Amino acid sequence: MKQKDERQFVSLKIKWAAGTALGSLVIFCIVAMALFSAFTQNLFHQERQLLNQGMTNISTQLSTVNKPLTKKNISHLIDPDRNRSNIISGQEYKRPVIKELSDGHLVVNVYNPDGNNILSTGHYIKKPQFTANRNIHVAAGPDHDVLVGQMPIYGQNNRQLIGYLQVENNLDAYMQSYHQLALVCILALCLVVIASGLLGYFLSLFLLRPLDGIHDTIKEISADPTKDVRVPTTNRNDELAELIMTFNEMLDRMQRYIDQQSQFVSDVSHELRTPVAIIQGHLEMLQRWGKDDPKVLDDSINATLIETRRMKNLVQEMLDLSRAEQIEINFRNQHTIVNDVVYQVYNNFKMLYPDFTFRLDDDLKEPIMVDIYRDHLEQVLVILCDNAVKYSTDDHKEIHMILSRGMNTVEIGIQDFGEGISPENVKRVFDRFYRVDKARSRKKGGNGLGLSIAKRLIEGYHGSITLESSVGAGSLFRIILPIIEDPETKK
Repeated sequence: MKQKDERQFVSLKIKWAAGTALGSLVIFCIVAMALFSAFTQNLFHQERQLLNQGMTNISTQLSTVNKPLTKKNISHLIDPDRNRSNIISGQEYKRPVIKELSDGHLVVNVYNPDGNNILSTGHYIKKPQFTANRNIHVAAGPDHDVLVGQMPIYGQNNRQLIGYLQVENNLDAYMQSYHQLALVCILALCLVVIASGLLGYFLSLFLLRPLDGIHDTIKEISADPTKDVRVPTTNRNDELAELIMTFNEMLDRMQRYIDQQSQFVSDVSHELRTPVAIIQGHLEMLQRWGKDDPKVLDDSINATLIETRRMKNLVQEMLDLSRAEQIEINFRNQHTIVNDVVYQVYNNFKMLYPDFTFRLDDDLKEPIMVDIYRDHLEQVLVILCDNAVKYSTDDHKEIHMILSRGMNTVEIGIQDFGEGISPENVKRVFDRFYRVDKARSRKKGGNGLGLSIAKRLIEGYHGSITLESSVGAGSLFRIILPIIEDPETKK
């Protein structure tokens, strides 16, 4: 027993919305990370420049002392307006060191050559380690990382080491901006994901609406294949509109095929009913009493053979018609020089019907190559010429064959001057089993499939066949086939 597919159905609209949201999430994350990184790096660079500038300004002033730094000999640099006794005291300063030269949120510590602190506005790191080179680095602070700059101080005149300077930036402003920017990015990310998901859903709901029509139509046709329903068309010019148009064209072809098959079965059964009934009648008559009468026996056998040949011809024509519908599968890339085939059929019919006058008007100045199987083109010409012979009148036995060229096409014309066809019948002569005058056509040996076969063959090779006719003036069949280049010249 076939197991039921237990996979959960997920709407294409949901998939579209999820895909849109996920795509927006990835794109926004990349853009946001790039912007966030660039902005925070720029802020950090500004803080580093501020620290570096502060160190330069302070060290420049301290280097003017030109002797080992002490609380006393730097007091005039710290705050000239402040009482000296307060400056020399050991308390920490709560205002900028060397005002106008350093920023308020910088912590300044000055050390003597022995590493003892002689001035401090605060501490973020407890154990400074000085080197002979100036450096700026990030160190761990009480709440978050801080930026620390350290450098030795040399006297301006003697270039001797007189102390050390350490400037610390608590990065509070930087961290505040960092967290605010991170929060804005997270909120914007949530907003983008939600908005893109909703936009994707409603956009898919609008754009994929024609799929609902296709789905409903398929369900109706699955329930009743003979139902004549079509997908509602839209005014859009997109892939779904083309899909709907193609799908409706396919349904039209299927409907025509179903109608043709129904008509085909009906016509075949009708066509076979008569010869089968005739054969059955003769056999029953012979079985009852006719086999003892030589004349009746001979007539019945002849009649049976005639009807058998008719049935054989009908079956053969049905097979030809079936093959004509499979040209794209069995006869691709077949090339034929049309001049040769026309002349061959022309000469054959001149020989078969010496009492007819055949005339060929050839306007082609060179061999013309067409994309058609040679036997099929010959079969079509034989059908049309045979049809012209059958329906020519006794007082005008003349057939004209015409060869001419268009821009990219070649035209073959076959004209007779016989009975002609009325306008209402011209449109139906290419239908299966259709005969203008069934009684007269049967006498002439026709089953009504020849012209249908010819039309299928020509159209299978992307050509066309048309008929112009009037009662009492004859008929003109025109075949138009596209010209191709000689395959040898393409190599």
